[in-house]
Amino acid sequence: MIECHNLTKDFGTFRAVDNINLYVPAGAVLALLGANGAGKTTTVRMMTSILQPTSGTAKIAGYEVTESPAEVRAHVGVLTEQHGLYERMKGMEYLLFFGRVYHISSDETRRRASALMEQFGLTFALGKRLGEYSKGMKQKLALVRAMLHNPPVLLLDEPTSAMDPVSAKQVRDAIIDLQRESRTFLITTHNLTEAQTLADKIAIIRQGKIIASGSFDELARQFVGDPIMELRINGQLNGFGAELGDMVTIEEAGDGWIRYRTPHPHADNPNILRRALGLGIEVVTLAPITQTLEDIYLRVVKEDEGKVEENS
Repeated sequence: MIECHNLTKDFGTFRAVDNINLYVPAGAVLALLGANGAGKTTTVRMMTSILQPTSGTAKIAGYEVTESPAEVRAHVGVLTEQHGLYERMKGMEYLLFFGRVYHISSDETRRRASALMEQFGLTFALGKRLGEYSKGMKQKLALVRAMLHNPPVLLLDEPTSAMDPVSAKQVRDAIIDLQRESRTFLITTHNLTEAQTLADKIAIIRQGKIIASGSFDELARQFVGDPIMELRINGQLNGFGAELGDMVTIEEAGDGWIRYRTPHPHADNPNILRRALGLGIEVVTLAPITQTLEDIYLRVVKEDEGKVEENS
């Protein structure tokens, strides 16, 4: 549903997006992560036919962005950093206006708008002027506008920024529900916990280039290493750690606990538990040491910075 091949954008001598390749199948969520100025917004603007690529191609729902811009816009919903809300309009009035833009009948627009506003807890605001909306309410209304024409692809730039925790959860729940309907998402966000929760695949962009991509587990293995497990027991280890050295890689140990790394936890953990029980050792817990997307992101960026320094 989203395809980019060597997509590039130059502004004069400055290359904002540098030969990026992305592929997002139907029903998947891609989180595009990067610092401000890394090229995320420029990429989204090319995908929506707002900006003309310097070179390369992008397709949305099978339509090439330069050859079929009208079809692309009909099949994509966009939430941008600048909402462009008409603040003198009331909520329903605003959505009816955009319904006409999308060639949706007034009755159908009212039905869809009412359902979406209820989903995001904004029914009470349908008759209010947008200038009276809070930042979070404006963000949710902009998301409703992006979803109004029932697009199969949604490109969301910081979808939960400026939202309180309850509102942010409503948006995340809506993304999960829509994903079940085979909707496809590209999300840019600085909320790494949110990205880890929602995304099937993660791409990290730096200075216009994709420097890493894959699922969370793939990136964790590539940049952080095999999973680390922590075993806690009643009493002392008494050499038990040394016995495990032929099965796993021991990372560290302390008074009644040991941490080890293994590429095959589903196979190794049961064997370790059986060995411990066979020796009469009372196991209290065996659990993974949680790896976060923040750990991975910082490692990826640090490694890329090192490569740039080596080549400079």
